[in-house]
Amino acid sequence: MNNSLSSCAVLLSFVASLSVACAEAGPGGAEPDNPDSMGAFGGGGATSSGATSTHAAGGGGRGGSGAGGAAGGHSQSAAGAGSGVNVAGAGGAKAGASASGGGAAGAKVGAGGGAGGGASGGAPAFAGGGGAKAGKAGSAAVDPSGQGGGATTAQGGGGGAGGAGSAGGAGSAGSAGAAHGGTGGGGGASLLTEAAYEQLFPNRNTLFTYQGLVTAAATFPAFVSEGTGDQRRRELAAFLANIGHETTGGWPTAPGGAQAWGLHFKQEVGCEGGACTGYCQPGDAKYPCAPGKTYHGRGPIQLSYNYNYGACGDALGVDLLSDPDLVTSSPEITFRTALWFWMTPQAPKPSAHAVMTGGYQPSPSDLAAGRVEGFGLTIDIINGGVECGYPSPPQVKDRVAFYEKFCQVLGVDPGPARECAEMESF
Repeated sequence: MNNSLSSCAVLLSFVASLSVACAEAGPGGAEPDNPDSMGAFGGGGATSSGATSTHAAGGGGRGGSGAGGAAGGHSQSAAGAGSGVNVAGAGGAKAGASASGGGAAGAKVGAGGGAGGGASGGAPAFAGGGGAKAGKAGSAAVDPSGQGGGATTAQGGGGGAGGAGSAGGAGSAGSAGAAHGGTGGGGGASLLTEAAYEQLFPNRNTLFTYQGLVTAAATFPAFVSEGTGDQRRRELAAFLANIGHETTGGWPTAPGGAQAWGLHFKQEVGCEGGACTGYCQPGDAKYPCAPGKTYHGRGPIQLSYNYNYGACGDALGVDLLSDPDLVTSSPEITFRTALWFWMTPQAPKPSAHAVMTGGYQPSPSDLAAGRVEGFGLTIDIINGGVECGYPSPPQVKDRVAFYEKFCQVLGVDPGPARECAEMESF
């Protein structure tokens, strides 16, 4: 699979409008005028990556009826995986709790809420605070201290999110909810609650659900689970900023600001009816184009071209060549395509995950090309051939604006090297 970057099928322009997103690079998209180039990134839950950028975009698992308890500590595995859907009250973290707290395996429906309400396979970064869902319950607060929330409302267990202790110190117990309480808190870093997600993407397409992101992230356990606390928050902000830009429907004077319109489009604008047939590279014996199918930009990262749909589908265990519309119909698959790109290095490019979490070691040639750790290098990985190596164009300014806004919401300094004007493309 070729590793060059994809270009914008339609250049984003602040002067006119940001409503047509530019297609970015990644395992997904290729440059429209260069079929050998790579485009957009793949990744979390559902689909993403691709040439024409459009707009495309969690938390703890199902805590079971009864209390959604405060869960155990830091555990970098799926937070509290194992307490079942029908476990109320104490459902402790079974498999995957690692060094975290977590109570005894809970009783049946209706039992009181003890410590450790289990998240059934929730991703570490997305452990929601209170017992949301059923009955409009629970507070969605972020509790990085690990002290546990215990906020209760009718029909839904409260329960703090489980903090990031050194050895996974357990959070305090959440209070019990009604017999059919909602989604329980998981024991993870609790970086992004559903309420925060909705705040970041108020105008998102219905495809991009919070639960779709959470479910997808659980299949990439290293995502937002490595590095320091600040590095994990920056990685989350960087990922969300890039997919927000790729799928933006905003413009400079848009209600709420241009960055309130991320994840607005789920596929390349103008390609919805199958009109974009130019994304098939003929002669590809491994990933031949299926009759009647098009491979235009879809999902959070705008996955594009038959060979990228094929490679991404192989990695995810899904036949995206035969059914590319899965990227625009399944919330989980659409985010998984974006996370696939984000987490996967493609030589000579490192993964964006490594860049944001301290795992990137620049070579002498990288240093000579100005490639240093920071948000700007994720832009270079995604679409450096179009956006990097010269004074920042509108696309870069938009990405950086998303990133800085999201860092502010997540409570972390954005760090250095946010743009890529001084970086050569890969």
